[in-house]
Amino acid sequence: MLDHVLLRTFVAVIDEGGFGRAASRLNLTQSAISGHLRRLEAQLGVELMQRTTRSMTLTADGKKLLVYARAILALGRDALVEVGRHKASGRIRLGIAEDFAQSTLLNRLSSFLLLHPLLDIAVTVGIPGTLLGQLQDGALDIVLGSHCESARSGRLMWQEPLVWACGPHIQLPLTGSKAVPLAFFPEPCPYRQVALAELARVGMASKIAMVCSSFESMRCAVRSGFAIAPMTQSQMTADLVMADDALGLPPLPTVRFSLFTADSVQSPLLETLVEWISDIKPVSGSRVDADIIANEKRGC
Repeated sequence: MLDHVLLRTFVAVIDEGGFGRAASRLNLTQSAISGHLRRLEAQLGVELMQRTTRSMTLTADGKKLLVYARAILALGRDALVEVGRHKASGRIRLGIAEDFAQSTLLNRLSSFLLLHPLLDIAVTVGIPGTLLGQLQDGALDIVLGSHCESARSGRLMWQEPLVWACGPHIQLPLTGSKAVPLAFFPEPCPYRQVALAELARVGMASKIAMVCSSFESMRCAVRSGFAIAPMTQSQMTADLVMADDALGLPPLPTVRFSLFTADSVQSPLLETLVEWISDIKPVSGSRVDADIIANEKRGC
């Protein structure tokens, strides 16, 4: 019989993208992680990963095992939760970036609460940097958020390009002595530092023209031509323009959307909720409700 501890380590290495982050998540040393994987390979008699100093790739057998490992661990968590459902009480504190403040996630949470009526889930919507600080301080149990770089290890959910969003009538090109007007969320905005750094790298002057409290106000600032803003592709709406090379703006890095959990929290119920919501994807800006867009246009 396969050891669940070894399977859990194997899945953690894949989800975290490396031994170091998996070790941090499981509160183990990297040598212990390596030992677990060697024991698992010995039990199966196959090689699961091809590793170099710079990369890690699953073998064909490793890909097959990953599917089984996820199912085995999920069944174990479900059994603990379902058999002891009457004990599933308490409060889970979930922090989400605005990208996740959507009906898909909230419907999932509602369904989870129907299965566990004695459980309470408290949701806080905020800026990823602030939410991660609250996670570190023990004020949150789970965080769903975007980042370009993060010192914390998280479970990668998806990634997509960060682009410059402009209004349809922006003047070309954005060069010369005039500072580029920018719109950001308040600090610690996940895209502010990287956007300012990239502009400085190519010698483009910039200024913060507007600090926004929501995507709606940011889109309004961009659409009117008052400012330019870094946005992910999924946040773009049909009335915004993605800057091309003609604007002279530097390229921006890829954004990672990850699920973070508190290192000190290890419970079957919490892990079950993580699996319950870990495949949530962003709502594309092009699919934003037409009535909301129409109202924004009248307000701008």
